[in-house]
Order: sequence, then structure tokens, then C-alpha cells
Amino acid sequence: MQPHLANARKLSIQRLRQAYRNKETTPEEVVREIIRLAETDEGLNVWITPPRMERIKPYLDRLAELDPDETPLWGIPFGIKDNIDLAGVPTTAGCADYQYVPRESAVAVERLVRAGAIPLGKTNLDQFATGLVGTRSPYGEVHNAIREELISGGSSSGSAVAVARGHAAFSLGTDTAGSGRVPAALNGLIGFKPALGAWPTKGVVPACASLDCVTVFATELDDALEVDRIVRGTEESDPWSRELKPLRPSLPEKLLLPQEPLEFFGPYKAQYEQAWEKTVRRLEQLGLPIEYVDASLFRRAAVLLYEGPFVAERWASLGGFVDAHPGSVLPVTDRVLRSGADPRYDAASVFKSSHELQEMKLQANRLMKGAALVLPTAGGTWTREQVRADPIRTNSQLGIYTNHCNLLDLCGVAVPSEEAGEHLPFGITFFSLASEESLSIGAAKLLGGESPAGPDRPAEGYTFVAVCGLHMRGYPLEKQMVEHGARFVREGKTAKKYALYKLLTTPPKPGMVKRPGEGGAIGLEVWEMPLDGFGRFASSIPAPLGIGKVELDDGTEIPGFVCEAYASADAEDITAYGSWKAIT
Repeated sequence: MQPHLANARKLSIQRLRQAYRNKETTPEEVVREIIRLAETDEGLNVWITPPRMERIKPYLDRLAELDPDETPLWGIPFGIKDNIDLAGVPTTAGCADYQYVPRESAVAVERLVRAGAIPLGKTNLDQFATGLVGTRSPYGEVHNAIREELISGGSSSGSAVAVARGHAAFSLGTDTAGSGRVPAALNGLIGFKPALGAWPTKGVVPACASLDCVTVFATELDDALEVDRIVRGTEESDPWSRELKPLRPSLPEKLLLPQEPLEFFGPYKAQYEQAWEKTVRRLEQLGLPIEYVDASLFRRAAVLLYEGPFVAERWASLGGFVDAHPGSVLPVTDRVLRSGADPRYDAASVFKSSHELQEMKLQANRLMKGAALVLPTAGGTWTREQVRADPIRTNSQLGIYTNHCNLLDLCGVAVPSEEAGEHLPFGITFFSLASEESLSIGAAKLLGGESPAGPDRPAEGYTFVAVCGLHMRGYPLEKQMVEHGARFVREGKTAKKYALYKLLTTPPKPGMVKRPGEGGAIGLEVWEMPLDGFGRFASSIPAPLGIGKVELDDGTEIPGFVCEAYASADAEDITAYGSWKAIT
């Protein structure tokens, strides 16, 4: 194997959708290629239960019963961290003696499967999700996806590397102290950790149940948001689930950066520091106000997670198993878990720290209201050999900028930034309050050069355009949208008031006519286009088509393609198909 693995093939939800629509490939062909890649990469220790066709085939066969227009993740393959249940497949949490076979999938998994996604298998992890390094597994150290001598990050190590190596379009991880963010940074990915309770955790082996989150790794931020739209929502049987607003990316009033010097570490300490300095300069060019603040609050909160009584929650969840199965747990995991049984952590200490944390939350809410905090996701990295030599200190340093997040009830999205060196990713995390999750997403989109406004509101200086025919993605006139500066936002549907016709043109094209009381809901795409190019674009559209107001299924009206009614007289009515995609 080559020492640098930077050219790994990566998948995305959007690219797979387009490939399926254009009949360039099929879900079964994609899965077969994934199985081949996973077998080739076996030495990276990515999977505990690897992708196998006999296990995946029922999910592939089920696709024939599903309408791709009604199931947004139709045929999209994903990985699952092996502390999250998949029905009929063993859950080990990285410990063979702990293994059980669940009869039901975790709620998050079940929602994805209902949306048409294909579960591939179970990924490797730091045992019992206790670690940020990716080396604490009896199933083998998970190698970094880009440079195999480096750590992959943990605890969701296998999930991150699976996406980075093209084994999955996205994957689920968990995050208590940074496990859904650190591996993203070290493997050049997006890592999204929603606010506590936004995604159900029922069916997840608890680390700290009150702080655990299910997370997603993806190659594109929009893919992570697509997964969020499907998984987000309360679950009546989950005591930790809570109702939070849907994500509608919007810009924060300001960015918060630490005023004090930051701590960097590891063999690439200088390169990481330089990458942070470059990132700060890039942030300063985004046009958002920047405020430099005392960030010691977040460091104090981070320390509480493992150097205070909150670690006792891990022992409360797993201590009985550890005591009953001597020798089943790795020594380093045993050491971390048993620290929660320290006599110092009595009931009084828990309440004292809880009160201290509550005051910190109040301070954080005041400081971060309307803002997004930006920190390095990790201040450095290590070789796997260095972690083996000093497992506790190296692991602790990886959590400096992540451990505070769940304790303070924040949302976090980890994104790639300036590279620290050749084949050496560097990433940052945008944090926002649980009540303002959309601000961290909007800031991340802005950094990536995307529209920060999200699926429900166009960016300033732009207008939405509803597209129902040859201007959609993958069709011949998509290039006209791009030439006028338009960007795809989301898929959608009209209100149930439209008829769709196949016009007698060369080539054939659809015409959408509003017919209240007679029509149906027509599938379309929502794009956003700069206002200064919109007029030129609209004037170029030939009759009988034109731009008018299109009513969407949520009652809003946006500009979009419509057709003059006279053209339907000798055209074929294809309303029953529901979209132009369904017949082409």
C-alpha cells in the first residue's frame, strides 16, 4: 500500500442521484464496487461487520417497491458505527463479549432505511466510544484514509474512513466529546453534530446518555443536511429526544474567534498553527463582523467532561459489564471507564459541578447569541505509533476544542479548511447555540462559497427559480442555469394544482399549466439565480414557455417555468407521472 492515500474515490448523495437518474449505474452496481473497495482496504480496519451482498440484497430488492421521487435516499449506501443498532446484525461497541443482535434498528437508522437508504454494515470504533484516536479497538487500529501512518481520529473512526475511502456515501457516527468531528477533520470530511436530542439516540449503546448524539460524516455539507432532514425529529419512546427547529441555514450576526493564543501539538504542530492563521485570514474576508473573545469558558467546560464527576455517567452505563467480564475490555478503555468510579465523584460533587456548568451555559448563551464560534476541530494529530506510546495524553489533547460542545448544549459542524501540508487535512468547527443551529450551518456554507440562505430562503441578491424540465440537473439545458450563475438548492413539488404536458416540440419538453381543482403535485427542482442575470435568462425562454409564479406544496410562491394554456390542446397529458424525470 502507498503511504499516501489522498486519491481515494468519494461518493455523494447528489452525484449518485444523478447517476441513477441518467441510468449510468444502478444501486446494485454501486454496492458491488463498494464491496470490492472494502475488501481492497481490509488492512485499514474500517469495518467490524463489512459490506456483504447476501446481507445487503434484501435492501436492494426492496428498492423496486419504492418510488425514487418519494424516497429521497433511494439507493444511497451508508455505513453505521458499531454502537448503533441495525436489525439482525451484531452490535459489538468494539467489544466481542458485549455483542448482541438487535431485533430492531436504531430510530435514526430506521428513518434512513424508510427513506430508501441502503445500510452496508457496521464500522470500527474506539471501544465503547471511549477515545478520540481510532486506535482503541480489538478489531484493529483504524488507519487514516489519507496517510496510513497517522491516526484516523475516534471514536467514530471507521465511519469517517469509510466515507473518505469511498466505501459509503455517508455514515453515522456518535459524538459525546468530539467523536463525530475529530475524525472528520483528520480525514478531510464534513462532520455534523446536531444539538442534543435533535436526532433520536434510541438504539445507541450509551457512553454518556445525557450527552450522546448521533452524527453524520459526508463529503458535502448538503449531504449532511439531507440526512438531517430525514433523521431530525422527536421520538416518543426516546427520553432524550426533544423538539428543535428544522435547519434553515442563515448567516450569524458575527463570528467569534478566540483572543488568546491557541494550543497546537503533535509532529505537525507548526503546520497546524499556520493552517489556523491562514483560516483566520480567510474568515476575515467573508464580510461578517468578527469579534475576538475570551474563549477560556469553553476550555473550562471541556475539562469538566473527563476531569470531573460527569465521567461517572460512563461508569453508570458500563460499569456492571466491565466488572462482570474481567479481561474483556482493553486496558486503556478499562482505565478510562474506571475513573468514573473514583470515590471523589460522590453525589455532592455531581451537583456542585452541575451548578458550575449551569453558570457556564448562561455565560455561553450570552456570549454566543446570534453568533457562530469558530475553533480548530483539532490542534494537531499523531502517528499511530505515538498514540500507542502515550495513549492518555495524546487522546486528551485531541479533545481540547471539542469536549465543551455537548456540555454547553451547542451544535457543531466540522468542515475542511486550509491544508496543514501535503496530504495533511486541517479543519475547523463552527459552533452555535442549540436554539440557533442554523447559524453554524450558514457560516459553514459561506466559508465553502455556497449560498448561506439554505433551502427556504434565497441568498441576498438572488431569487429562487422553479425548474421542471430540461433545465434540471443532468438534462441538456442545465448549462444555461449554470451560465447565468444559478445554483441548485433542493428538490421539491408544486401544490396539487398543476397539470403537466409533453409538448410537441423538438426535442420534446414539458409544459406545466396551473389548473386548480384538476391538477396534481408536480416534482421539480428549486434553484437560486442572481437577480442581475435573472432578467436575461427569463427573456431567452421561447414561447409557449415562460416565467411566472409557481405555487409550491408548502403554499409559498416563487418564480418558475410555466406554460401558456393554449399549448396543451394538442399535447400529451403526463400529469399522472408526477414529474418529467419519471418519463425520461
